[in-house]
Amino acid sequence: MPKNIAGIAIPDSSLANEAAELLREHGTSLLWNHSHRVYLFGALQGHQAGLRYDPELLYISALFHDLGLTEKYRSQDKRFEVDGANAARDFLTSHGIPHASIQLVWDAIAFHTTIGIAQYKEPVVALVNAGVGLDVIGEGYEDLAEEVRGQVVAAFPRDGFKHKILHAFLEGFAHKPETTFGNIKSDVCERFLPGYKRPNFCDYVLQSPWNE
Repeated sequence: MPKNIAGIAIPDSSLANEAAELLREHGTSLLWNHSHRVYLFGALQGHQAGLRYDPELLYISALFHDLGLTEKYRSQDKRFEVDGANAARDFLTSHGIPHASIQLVWDAIAFHTTIGIAQYKEPVVALVNAGVGLDVIGEGYEDLAEEVRGQVVAAFPRDGFKHKILHAFLEGFAHKPETTFGNIKSDVCERFLPGYKRPNFCDYVLQSPWNE
């Protein structure tokens, strides 16, 4: 794997390499490439904005951000973002990483699909969200030069990513669609899960046990 792409170094510490091996072992080539693009796109946007952040924590956050979709880490009753965040917390705790750093990574993963909030948190949290936004829906696409985007994609190809990632999402939480309530991933369930109709918040309010 290249050590430097588009001017961004891939962290090469033992901690970073061990985290990468977990993704390689339990993830797929789709998630491997996507997670590295998320790191690179997030780091590139961070550099453009002049943000200070820990590259190793950003990298580990990106590596774990979708691990909650995988068979190894998915739970029966939690949002996949929380499953990934919990997996990262366990991993970092086992390596004696300080609590503040662990919490930062946990937040980065847990909030990565939470539009309108993550970008206002600490740089590591905001940049994972930004990297995901750019790679999945093209948010900020024009802010990076075509040559820079091309270097990232050449190193970690998309290979039909638009369609494949939607099915990877569904596979990760089709058994627990209720966990997507109030989140953009409910759109995936409604489009691809036969017979599924997502709950409506208004119904929850009007059908509550309160009598007034």
